[in-house]
Amino acid sequence: MSQAENFFCLADETQGIPPDLGPCVTTRVFPGDQAILSVVTLAPHAEGAIHSHAEEQWGVMLGGSGVRTQGREAFAVKIGDFWRSPCDVMHGLRAKPDGCKLLDVFAPPRAAYRVAGQGFATG
Repeated sequence: MSQAENFFCLADETQGIPPDLGPCVTTRVFPGDQAILSVVTLAPHAEGAIHSHAEEQWGVMLGGSGVRTQGREAFAVKIGDFWRSPCDVMHGLRAKPDGCKLLDVFAPPRAAYRVAGQGFATG
């Protein structure tokens, strides 16, 4: 049995499920059995809506910079920074003037992200 379906490329914009997370925010979701990865790109000054969900989320800044809001605090984040958002904690991200690209990992997998949809509560 070939394992080719389990290999992906960050640069290949045709791969993954493309939920619509709002203006100037694009994402590609890669669902697995125990976790889901989401590659998110925010245009300069774009914002991801403040939201929460039952799944734990880890994020790593791959490019650019932004301000991560988590709970009632804001944190400047740049390439190489990574963070954990515990279950049910309000969070969001605003890109700085250079925009940003990040990788989010959700565990367990977010059921809403297994299909294309709109908003942070897609499905």
